Order: sequence, then structure tokens, then C-alpha cells
Amino acid sequence: MKIASTLFATLTFLFVSQGALADPEGVKKLLETRFPEMKVEKVTKSGFGDLYEVFGSSEIFYTDEKATFVVLGHIVDAKSRENVTEARLRKLTAVRFDQLPLDLAFQTVRGTGARKIAVFADPYCGYCKRFETDLLALQDVTIYTFLYPIIRPESTPTSKKIWCSTDRVKTWQDLMLRGVEPAGQGNCDNPVEKVLALGQKMRINGTPTTIFEDGERLAGALPREAIEKKIASATIARK
Repeated sequence: MKIASTLFATLTFLFVSQGALADPEGVKKLLETRFPEMKVEKVTKSGFGDLYEVFGSSEIFYTDEKATFVVLGHIVDAKSRENVTEARLRKLTAVRFDQLPLDLAFQTVRGTGARKIAVFADPYCGYCKRFETDLLALQDVTIYTFLYPIIRPESTPTSKKIWCSTDRVKTWQDLMLRGVEPAGQGNCDNPVEKVLALGQKMRINGTPTTIFEDGERLAGALPREAIEKKIASATIARK
């Protein structure tokens, strides 16, 4: 692995004028002055050289104490090979599982249902369909599925039909696993618009996105082994 790719996945340097403040709040003010269009939520010392970690709009980038440059990309710890940026992003975007409006989701319960995850999914998301196959193998779990129609125009009426069906779990799985389109009008009282607003507020930009009991979220169709490992660690953290 080349040194450059080990330390930073992608580097972009934007050189700007010199500043003078050398603390997180000072760096934040400098960035806000120089990039007024940028939403800077939090600045912390990164622990890697003289870099400061900047978090905003669900993204992380780096700068120096004078904001003379901006580094876009991921930091990888050369010793452990851990993607430090990715790990930090998971923590900074974590949500309180017990504060999720679970009444806006439908439940799939297997076994004791003791372990819990929440999944934001679109009915026409190919990755969601693959993910649903792996979710079938989970035991002693409760899956809260939030219908999050962002893939194509038909996603919204189809989500409403699923919610308005007499058996939401079966209707969902019929579509995702067997390609059977839901019937009905989808004109019952449903939470689809509320879920859309919730997902936008939480900055969920893709499906599937899974939220675990420890608050961490992971995007994409995780392999079954990865789901099991994360559920186990999240359950331990909850206790």
C-alpha cells in the first residue's frame, strides 16, 4: 500500500490566507469566515499531527490551526490500519435508539426479539432486497423497518400500500424477496411523509441504513456476519 493511500484516501488542498488562532473554537471561526457556505458543527484536535477534525453536514474533513488548508479524505492509522475517519463519523452521527419514533416503523420479530435494529429501506432499493435476505437469518431479533421512499417516484405510493396492508411484514417480504407488488390503494393513515422528514433530519442519504442499539448507524447491505457482529457488540454496549 502506498504511503499516500494509507494515510489519506483522497487529498484536496485548498490554500487560503493565513490565520492566527490556535484552538478549536478559533479554527471554527476562521473556517466560517472563509467558507460562509460551509456548515461547521464541531471542531476538535484530531490527535494526528497538527490536524484539526472538522465535522459538518455528516462529513469530516481536516485543517491546520490557522485554517491555511483543508484536507478532504480519510485518515487511516498506519499501525492498526483502522479507518479513523470512518470510526469517528459513526460516533458523531450516532443517535439514541430509545429516542427513535418506532411507531413510524413496522416490526418483524423472530424468536425472543430481544436484540433490536432499525432499518431505513426503500421498496425499490436493490441493496435493500439483498439485505433482506441476510436479515432472514437473524435469530432472537426485532427489526423495525422504516419505509423510506427515496429511490424513485413509485417508491412513495408503494410504501403507502405496504403500510396499509393487513400484514405489513408479509407484504414487505413478498415484494423484497419474491417480487410480488403490493395490492390496495395505500390510502389509509400512514407515516411515510413523517419518515421522509425524519430521515432528512437525520441526514440519511441512502438505503439501507441500519441503526443499532448503541446508536451507531451503518449504511449499505452488510453481510450477515457483519450484522451479527455489530448487533452483538451493540447489545453489550447497551448493557
